Amino acid sequence: MTKQPSIKKLCIHTITTKPWSIEQAADKYAAAGLRGITVWRNVLEDRDINHVKDMLQIRDLKVVSLCRGGFFPAETEFERQKAIDENRRILDEAAALGAPHVVLVCGAVPGLPLDESRQQIRKGIEAVIPHAEDVNVKLAVEPLHPMYADTRSAINTLRQANEMAEAIQSPMVGVAVDVYHLWWDPELREQIRRCGQRGNLLAFHISDWKTPTNDLLLDRGLMGEGCINVPQIRQWVEETGFDGYNEVEIFSSRYWGEDQDTFLQKIIDAYLTAS
Repeated sequence: MTKQPSIKKLCIHTITTKPWSIEQAADKYAAAGLRGITVWRNVLEDRDINHVKDMLQIRDLKVVSLCRGGFFPAETEFERQKAIDENRRILDEAAALGAPHVVLVCGAVPGLPLDESRQQIRKGIEAVIPHAEDVNVKLAVEPLHPMYADTRSAINTLRQANEMAEAIQSPMVGVAVDVYHLWWDPELREQIRRCGQRGNLLAFHISDWKTPTNDLLLDRGLMGEGCINVPQIRQWVEETGFDGYNEVEIFSSRYWGEDQDTFLQKIIDAYLTAS
């Protein structure tokens, strides 16, 4: 039987409560008893990162990760180098914030063969590893659902992410597992085990796939609201020895339009009952 998730392991991505500023999110998450926060870069605009770090520390909120880096593939060498330079800056932001890793949405280019995109992704990651080592921030390759293979990521299965991390052979490169993107994969349990055995499992993201889904990007559900067996996948993750946070990452126009205090309580209730 799957054990009940611990509230101490609940982390929320700031994009989940998108209408809130980083200051509002920090206050609300801490008041609700949360101890983990994943920061999206949009909330850092026009902010002093050192001040944000101090603010989160005062509220006893651990920065679980920084989202997001990646988007390495491009049609020209100039654009590819620009992406590499941007990812180095993102690593600097993560280090300043105290984030242990950056989540990589690896990117893709419409019309560019997927194999070529994957080669460019690997080269891009390899190019920023020395800087990752310098600032001591890891890179978490997040495989995305195949529906995003056109523009968002050419890494679409956990097997592909595992193979890339293993081929690169750097302790600075691992994998982020997101149930929304991977729940359908018949190899999921095997690949989670593989990832864990190699010490490559850096992050675990949760939400739910609604049926019907009205928007493939902006209609994620709360845990228990859709067809993903989140508790089972969490059990597979924990069987590897993973002891990190369960990160709630929900893109939802519907929930962003609601009162965010009410939504936060819904997140906590869903986490405790359906995760």
